Amino acid sequence: MTTLSPNEIIARRVAKELSDGMLVNLGIGLPTQVANYLPKNMTVFLQSENGLIGLGARPPEGMEDDDLTDAGGTPVMAIPGAARIDSVFSFGLIRGGHLDMTVLGGLQVDAQGKLANWMIPGKMAPGMGGAMDLVSGAKKVVVAMQHTAKGAHKIVQECTLPLTATRPVSLIVTDMAVIEPTPEGLVLRELAPGVTVDQVITATGTHLIISEDIHEMDLEGD
Repeated sequence: MTTLSPNEIIARRVAKELSDGMLVNLGIGLPTQVANYLPKNMTVFLQSENGLIGLGARPPEGMEDDDLTDAGGTPVMAIPGAARIDSVFSFGLIRGGHLDMTVLGGLQVDAQGKLANWMIPGKMAPGMGGAMDLVSGAKKVVVAMQHTAKGAHKIVQECTLPLTATRPVSLIVTDMAVIEPTPEGLVLRELAPGVTVDQVITATGTHLIISEDIHEMDLEGD
């Protein structure tokens, strides 16, 4: 495998969490890249809270449709059987607990697995979007983010930014590691290729429990 960018590492690893028949929401930004690495011969229904079930990959240049976008306004294609729905139905799916998984970006995640991802005080925010509903309503919440930002910790003892929800997330996937929030604390499960446990500990702003069966991430395509 050629050298992967940090975002490619994250998107490839998150794609391994998907399974056939799942209804999955991909958040704005990095999470949308997960769609590029869906396992072959697997049908996953990607949902966008702006009203589409059955998102596909980005269309070829010149084939964009302004009426067919993800929640961030990026043009997408639709898979056979896709459905356009209104916001009421879309958020009914989310709030009703019908989403198997959501993948969201993150600004901070704390030692209890609580996520902050919707605003930075003092900076203009377009709105909270669906993040609060998604973290509260999806069966599984995966945070896809780079491990640090300009050298600063993003996995911290306690979030200093406004929380998205008080419910802990299910899994944190970064360009360095896979970390699982548990009642006992954050458990370091996997390492990205070439990354050591000591490097992850240094890049993390809170205590990590090292799994007894820690191993390297599987980033190979199916």
